[in-house]
Amino acid sequence: MTSAQVCILLAIAVYLAAMLGVGIWFAKKNNSVDDFYLGGRKLGPFVTAMSAEASDMSSWLLMGLPGVAYVTGLAEAGWTAIGLAVGTYLNWLIVARRIRRYSTRLDAITVPQFFSKRWGDEKNLLAAIAAVIIIVFFVPYTASGFSACGKLFHTLFGIDYVTAMLVSAAVIVIYTVMGGFLAASFTDLIQSMIMTVALVVVLGFGVTKAGGMDAVLTNAQSLAGYLSMVNIHDPATGGSNPYSFLTICSLLAWGLGYFGMPHILLRFMAIGEEKKLSLSRRVATTWVVISMCVAIFIGVVGNGMTKAGTLEQLADAETIIVRLASFISEHGMFAALLAGVILAGILAATMSTADSQLLAASSSVSQNLAVEFFKMNITGKKSMLLARSVMVGISLVAAFLARNPNSSVFRVVSFAWAGFGAAFGPVVLFGLFWKRSNQWGALAGMVSGGVMVFVWKYLIAPMGGAWGIYELLPAFIVACVAIVTVSLLTAKPDAEIERVFDEVKAM
Repeated sequence: MTSAQVCILLAIAVYLAAMLGVGIWFAKKNNSVDDFYLGGRKLGPFVTAMSAEASDMSSWLLMGLPGVAYVTGLAEAGWTAIGLAVGTYLNWLIVARRIRRYSTRLDAITVPQFFSKRWGDEKNLLAAIAAVIIIVFFVPYTASGFSACGKLFHTLFGIDYVTAMLVSAAVIVIYTVMGGFLAASFTDLIQSMIMTVALVVVLGFGVTKAGGMDAVLTNAQSLAGYLSMVNIHDPATGGSNPYSFLTICSLLAWGLGYFGMPHILLRFMAIGEEKKLSLSRRVATTWVVISMCVAIFIGVVGNGMTKAGTLEQLADAETIIVRLASFISEHGMFAALLAGVILAGILAATMSTADSQLLAASSSVSQNLAVEFFKMNITGKKSMLLARSVMVGISLVAAFLARNPNSSVFRVVSFAWAGFGAAFGPVVLFGLFWKRSNQWGALAGMVSGGVMVFVWKYLIAPMGGAWGIYELLPAFIVACVAIVTVSLLTAKPDAEIERVFDEVKAM
């Protein structure tokens, strides 16, 4: 192992040790299940904002987005980023405050529990189905996070993939099991800062090695359709292809997913002071917009470096930041340590999502299924033990799914966002803003939205043409229609449910 690799490994080891330290620190602060799953509703505005967005972005910010821009230019990456930016802002603007008030009034500490209490579902059928949906999408999604960590260490240091994956998974599990929601939130805050440092350093280094900003822009302008938002560059032919209005709408639809993301909704429910949500919204939106813009431009800069001959043509464009970090590490010990921080940023992006998904999935099993649906009488220390045991069990399943570096778990990630957006998004919006919605409408919307994601992805989209749009958009529409139709065809909610709705609305 070279001295540069030793420095990189040292920086990453310090980062992982710090994450474990946060878990140990917050372990003593978890005195109840409410503390473990929602942090006692005492998150500050800055932690709320940054932890929500760090848990949202995952390694897609540091790998997927620059990779797309590197190959095809601005159109695909740009429209996706615009959709996500608008979705982020609207979610904070119209959902955050109302769900904070409503969940507090109903004493709901998980998203599935909120659904059941919102519509007076005494049998907790809504919570049970929501819990199953969370498990279906989050367990493989968590496995993909474990896998990404293992592949990073294997690629950089030649460490056995399974060993690297298990060590990474163990770190995530330990600090989350010990510290619960507070540990996950505060580690997400730290991880968002590391991600920011990684983006800024890589951008500055890349521009320098590409020959300066003028050289980067000159190269981009020379590529047909590369800087266009209505055309996409075709690297195979050197020409460009038009980007249809339908495709643009499909990419913008990514923003709809925010309304149904359980780990983001939990941050809204957990903020300590409702009046601080405006500050959180500004911080979160600003960070998301700047981070995505920088990530996209790193892809453009990387293409300029390839043109300048300082970077080979990448077979896997998503490794661009990893390759740039390797270049940085060749410039002395300090540079190697800085490269370690950059690579820790990729780990941070992955881990900040995995810990939140792990927490949401475990709460679904222990709280929503075991305690509420199956009526298991568990309280006090036993409930904390169950919560932690379930989390370990889910982690073992996720690690088993991630054991093969060539496994297909990553396919699930491509539509997990659509799954939550379609199954939960419409239910959340109608539950918060339409008094006439009822339990059966919510149930119909949840099931139809989730099922349509699979139907569209595997049966309709393969037909191509106009049918090849992102599955979230049609599934979201189907869920909305189902909620309205079934709610109007069945009895309206009880007077008490309507009274609580009016009470929350008047707050």
